[in-house]
Amino acid sequence: MSDSIFIGIDVSTKSNKVCILDQQGNRLAKLSVDNNSVGSDRIVKRAIEALNKTNCSNVSFGLEATSVYGDGLIFFLKQEPSLKPYNTKVFLLNPKQVHNFKKAYSDLPKTDDVDAWVIADCLRFGRINLRETYFDEHHKALQRLTRARYFVAQNIVREKNRYLTNLFLKFSGMCQEKLFSNNLGTTAMELSGNAFSLDEIVQMPVDELAAFINTTGKGKFVDPETLAAEVQKAARSSYRLPKTVEDSINRVLAVSVISIQSYSHQLKTLDKSISTLMETIPNTLTSIKGIGPVYSAGILSEIGSINRFKDQASLAKYAGLSWSRYQSGNFDADNTHLINSGNRYLRYYLIEAANLARRHDPELKSFYELKYRETPKTPHKRALALTARKFVRLVYALLRDQRLYSPPRVR
Repeated sequence: MSDSIFIGIDVSTKSNKVCILDQQGNRLAKLSVDNNSVGSDRIVKRAIEALNKTNCSNVSFGLEATSVYGDGLIFFLKQEPSLKPYNTKVFLLNPKQVHNFKKAYSDLPKTDDVDAWVIADCLRFGRINLRETYFDEHHKALQRLTRARYFVAQNIVREKNRYLTNLFLKFSGMCQEKLFSNNLGTTAMELSGNAFSLDEIVQMPVDELAAFINTTGKGKFVDPETLAAEVQKAARSSYRLPKTVEDSINRVLAVSVISIQSYSHQLKTLDKSISTLMETIPNTLTSIKGIGPVYSAGILSEIGSINRFKDQASLAKYAGLSWSRYQSGNFDADNTHLINSGNRYLRYYLIEAANLARRHDPELKSFYELKYRETPKTPHKRALALTARKFVRLVYALLRDQRLYSPPRVR
């Protein structure tokens, strides 16, 4: 990149440290400003001074991905009218990449502005994986919703696992015998909650317990009497806890139920908001059977413009759906780990979407089943990750060509 200056910004909650370098690595300016619109205006003025001084027409701003603390600055730089005459680019750098780049300099002083200088030098070298930030108010609004949904979904999984752990302490037989297809269903939660103790379940007449199961299950169980007998058998074989411990477990289970219900309500609220916002955004991904507005929103909000990626492989790497390679001599390992970098939100939504799509698409389904049979350890997890990697090719093609999906014909 010729005729350029490079501006590294070390973002923090209250202030931003700034370093401006020219093409040869000479420092043109350094400053510390408040992390607000007034401070950002000072950065822009110093940038324009440096551009005029060096007769450059290109300016690259770079900052590390630091939660939301740099978002306001990015919006400011993208919208600033005084930067319009110049070829302005804003890059969001992976902190891990910057950290590894910094290791190449063994004699760096320990000062507050050194990180800003390192970021600027990263931009100057341009050898790390730099991708310009994408700014669109609709996509950014969608991204806030889909990322919030990601965390709510993770909280639900954690809370459900916590509930099942405590359920084993309360009613170990129910977990071991797998009496219900879902131990988080209404009937299972009623039986394991505060309604009955294990001894009460054992001593209850079978027909009375069957009536309770039939009522709470809304008549969905084919043979409630047999199920009631199995529940009593599991209750008899379960461990008995001291009364004090059992009471505490009951309270924990009750709190978990409330948390799960609360998170589930939050998820529905976010899904509704996401679906409403998606009505204003062009979307071809929903032409894939099984993919609705929510998962397509999660993918689109993280990708932004597909033109930022030169091919489907770069998109997969950005999502962290790329595998490390281990090779020594004539040996080249087949089973390696996913890379530790990448956009975790995009990876989550791609994997979840691929899991839905494989149930309807014959090509993805056969590919998943093949990889499942080939994998000796954690077959579902690995097969699904490999299917998601294949799914990336489809996503990239649909977004690049702005076309609807035509599934392959079944022969």
